[in-house]
Amino acid sequence: MKSFSNKSNPYPVTRHATYAKNGMVATSQPLAAQAGLEILKKGGNAIDAAIATAACLTVVEPTSNGIGGDAFALVWTKGKLHGLNASGRSPKNISIEAVKEAGYDEIPTHGWIPVTVPGVPGAWAELSEEFGKLPFKEVMQPAIDYASEGYPISPTLGNYWNKAYTGFKTKLTDAVFRNWFNTFAPNDRAPKVGEVWSSPDHAKTLESIANTNAESFYRGEIAEKIAAFSKEHGGFLSAEDLADHQAEWVDPIKVNYRGYDVWEVPPNGQGIVALQALNMLKGFTFTEKEAAATYHKQMEAIKLAFADGQKHVTEENSMRYTTEQILSEDYAETRRSLISDEAIQPEAGEPSSSGTVYLSTADNEGNMVSFIQSNYMGFGSGLVIPGTGIALQNRGHNFSMDPSHVNALEGGKRTFHTIIPGFLTKGNQPIGPFGVMGGFMQPQGHVQVVMNTIDFGMNPQAALDAPRWQWIKDKTVEVEHRFAHHTAQELAEKGHDIRIQLEPNSFGRGQIIWRDAETGVLVGGTESRTDGTIAAW
Repeated sequence: MKSFSNKSNPYPVTRHATYAKNGMVATSQPLAAQAGLEILKKGGNAIDAAIATAACLTVVEPTSNGIGGDAFALVWTKGKLHGLNASGRSPKNISIEAVKEAGYDEIPTHGWIPVTVPGVPGAWAELSEEFGKLPFKEVMQPAIDYASEGYPISPTLGNYWNKAYTGFKTKLTDAVFRNWFNTFAPNDRAPKVGEVWSSPDHAKTLESIANTNAESFYRGEIAEKIAAFSKEHGGFLSAEDLADHQAEWVDPIKVNYRGYDVWEVPPNGQGIVALQALNMLKGFTFTEKEAAATYHKQMEAIKLAFADGQKHVTEENSMRYTTEQILSEDYAETRRSLISDEAIQPEAGEPSSSGTVYLSTADNEGNMVSFIQSNYMGFGSGLVIPGTGIALQNRGHNFSMDPSHVNALEGGKRTFHTIIPGFLTKGNQPIGPFGVMGGFMQPQGHVQVVMNTIDFGMNPQAALDAPRWQWIKDKTVEVEHRFAHHTAQELAEKGHDIRIQLEPNSFGRGQIIWRDAETGVLVGGTESRTDGTIAAW
C-alpha cells in the first residue's frame, strides 16, 4: 500500500489524500461522515460506523438514496472478507403478463410497477447483529436526530433536489405521488441551499427500525402501512413479500489483477462486469495513463464486458452461465482477442460450457467496510408511504419484458443490479474498500480507479480526481470536460463517438480507504465532484 500513498496528485484539485491512524469514514456528505466518526470515537467499530453513516445518508442526501432502497456490502473482519446482498425481490404476483394487462409494454420508471422489496433496513440490522459492537439503537441515533431536528441543505444536494422537483412536478401528477411532494417539497418547491430541512415522519420510521432491529419494517407497523398503500393504489407489493425478505450473506467473487485480488459481490450485481473487464485488461501492458492507446483498450474491454453483463447476468440461479465461466481465463482471452486498434460494435459472447450513495469505513482494529445503498434514479419510484417519509425504489425498472431474457421479469426475483461495493486485497491482507456510485458508470469507475491505483501508482485522492470517461452505448463514449482534447481526438480517429459531458455527476462519485499493512496507517480519498468528505482521527 505504501507505493499508492506517496505519489503527488497530478490533477488540479483542492484536496490531497487524507491520512489517519485510529479510524476513517469517507462518503459524499460531511454530516454523514461525521456521524460515522462519532460512532468510532464512542467505541464502535467500522461496521457500526458504516451503519450510522448509511442511515444518516438517507436523511442528509435523500436525492440519492433512502430507507426504501437496496444495499450491498463487503466487510473485512477477523481476517476474512464477507459479502452481503441486501437487494430485494420483485413482488410474488407480478409478471410480464400482469404488467401488459396494466397497459405497459415496457416497465415504467415511476409508480408501483417498478417497486421491489426495499433491502436497506435489513442490511443495517444484519450488519449490526453479525459484526457490530454498539447497540443498534445507539448507532441509528445520529440519523434520527438529523431527521427530527433538521440540517442545512448543502449546495450539491440543493441542486439535485431542485432538479428532481422540477422534473417530478410535470411528470408525477397522479394522486399516488402526492405524498412525495408533501414530504420533499412541503412549500411547493425544493428546499433552498442553506435552508434547514427536517422530516419528522422519517425520524419516526428510523426510530421504529432502531427499536425493533428492522422487524417493524418487514413484519410490523411499517410493513402494514407499505402494504396498505400498495393495495390502495393497485400495487403488486404485499405484506407477504415484505415478510419474506432476508438479507443474504454471500461469498465475494474476485479476479487477480497484477498480484492484487479485486473483489465484488456476486450477481445479481454488476460487479462481475468490472471483474471481466479487468480480466481482459491484465493481458495488456500499460506504461502511460494519459495515452489514447490506454483509454482505447479500457473502453473496448468495458464495452465487451457490458455486452455480456446485459445479456447473461441476473440473479445467479437464473443465469445460463456461471460466474466461474464468465470470469475464466480462457473466456477472458477469447474476449481480449476482439480488441484491436479500432473501436468495435460490442456484442455479447458465449462463455464455454466446460441522483446511489457509497461509503467506506475503517477502524483501528483492522475492520473495513465497503457499503453502497440506493433508491435508483435519484428519488426512485416517486412514491412515499404516507406518514413514514419512506421513498420507495424503482429497481424493477431494470427487468426485461422479454420472457426469453435471463433477466426477464418474474415474481420473487432479484433483478440485474447496478450498485456495487468493491474491495482490494493482496496476499490475503486487506488493502481496503473502494467504490464509485452512479448507475451503469459504477463498474467503469471501478476499472478506472483500480488501474489508476495499480498500474499508475496513484494515491486514493489522485485516483479519484483523474478525469473519467463513460461508455454509453454502441461506440458512444462520454468524457469529462477536463479530459485532454488531443487524446479525445485520437480516440475519435480510432472510431469512438466521443462526446464531452459538462455534468460532473454523470461520472459517478467515489470513495477509497487503503491501509498500510506494516504501520496500520489509513490513507483515504473522497469525491471532488460533490460534497465528498473524509472524517478521520
